Amino acid sequence: MPRIGFIQDDLDLKLLILYIMDRTAGPITFLQLFELALFDAGVDYFSLRQAVDHMVATGQLALEEERYAITEKGRRNSQICQSSLPRSVRLHCDDNLIKVNDALRKEAQVRSQLIDNTDGTVTLCLALEDNSSPLLHLSLLSPSREQALRWEEAFHSDPSALYLNITRLLDQSKEEQDEKN
Repeated sequence: MPRIGFIQDDLDLKLLILYIMDRTAGPITFLQLFELALFDAGVDYFSLRQAVDHMVATGQLALEEERYAITEKGRRNSQICQSSLPRSVRLHCDDNLIKVNDALRKEAQVRSQLIDNTDGTVTLCLALEDNSSPLLHLSLLSPSREQALRWEEAFHSDPSALYLNITRLLDQSKEEQDEKN
């Protein structure tokens, strides 16, 4: 019985993976790739896992810290073979990638890092960037990891609020500050 969907064999699956990976805004997890490819009835978890592992082994994808990225070799192969994918499949992939790429861009623009200090304190480094330049780079010293984690969570939940509050504070005149005190 013929398989349903575009994906009929390993080569079709690898073409689909290359097409998706060539269009992501950054490295993605296996689960994100699986969700992006799952629209086709011919995709299953185990076949995708096997294809991705093979593509890492052959240098078309790179794995770093549980995230996959396309290599130059993979990008060249994708561009050569992308016309082999039906237009409807490419359009469906492009639609699915919009949400993932938006999340990846936001993740790249809002970053934090915890640095444990030898005296038991923790330095929390926060970064907020737009597409082309840094908006905020801030390092805060916290007496404990728990507090630094709370600050980090608050920053990630609404990074623009922190930026706005800092700029408001810096814009206040001396008189306004004296009135508050």
